[in-house]
Amino acid sequence: MKTRNVGVIGYGWAATAHIDAINATRQGQVTAVCSSRPLDAAELSAKHGRPMKAYRKLDDLLADKEIDVVDITSYPSEHRDQAVAAAAAGKHIILEKPMANSPGEVRDIVAAATKYGVKGCVCFECRFSSQFRVTKALLDEGLLGRLHYGEVDYYHGIGPWYGQFRWNTGKKDGGSALLTAGCHALDALMLLMGGEVESVTSLSTKTASEVFAPYEYDTSSVTLLHFKGGAVGKSAAIVDCLQPYYFHTHLVGSEGSLLDNRFHSQKLHTDRHAWSTLAMKLLDSGDVSDHPYQAQFQAFFDALDAGVEMPLTSFPEAAKTFDVIFAADQSAAEGGRPVRLS
Repeated sequence: MKTRNVGVIGYGWAATAHIDAINATRQGQVTAVCSSRPLDAAELSAKHGRPMKAYRKLDDLLADKEIDVVDITSYPSEHRDQAVAAAAAGKHIILEKPMANSPGEVRDIVAAATKYGVKGCVCFECRFSSQFRVTKALLDEGLLGRLHYGEVDYYHGIGPWYGQFRWNTGKKDGGSALLTAGCHALDALMLLMGGEVESVTSLSTKTASEVFAPYEYDTSSVTLLHFKGGAVGKSAAIVDCLQPYYFHTHLVGSEGSLLDNRFHSQKLHTDRHAWSTLAMKLLDSGDVSDHPYQAQFQAFFDALDAGVEMPLTSFPEAAKTFDVIFAADQSAAEGGRPVRLS
């Protein structure tokens, strides 16, 4: 087991959650931060409980030979250039979602990682949550049979009370309701339904609430997915709602159904007239400190030790989800025209 020194690029809300999670793994330790804002190394070290360097320039951090991994938590519009530069410097990469804001940029990141022989981890951390680990185990045991319909929806009002709002309202970094946050739900739907997406159809709109008026793009979308083999799914991305955070999950199969943490299975002969309950921690908060980063980062460092792609959220795996997201946004921009995946 090798100690992995990590340099964090960007020092906002997500970065602080990442640092705690990385330092809690068996191999990882954050030893440097690069930020456009001036940071004091002594203050950083005291705050996070270990020696840390502070850089203002990306090139200086990437030139640090003691750093094995970079963790990119900067604005999405900067992800492509920073990830490609990190790969060229021989650094493995943890990359906050979205990977980037266009299909070409995502392809550039995947190609650079392949060219320079580095591994990547995309922060689709919900795949490592208790909720979806338990749900996936239920599916793998065949307790719902063959799924023919599923819906996973993201309801989270990202307003002025939320740290991301400051930059999230602009098209440049927010992108779309799917890109900025709803991607977690669509990614979870793809994980649970399995199989390859054949085509998508999407529509989008926005609220009349003045609270969300600063947004430069539609803040609500709904996407229909047609999977090869005939299954269909639906994923809503709603970032302009005024309600508690809700990650809605409903799966329907040939042997039963699941609704969030409740299920019925013909195979287990559960009561069809009353839901049975699963023991799991539901995804019920948008607070980054509640996200299952530690489990995901531990899997990444373990994969680096083994010299293999990490499970569930490697660059190639995550890129499949972003192909679908970009196709969905294209469909919405064209008034709901179906878009086939190549």
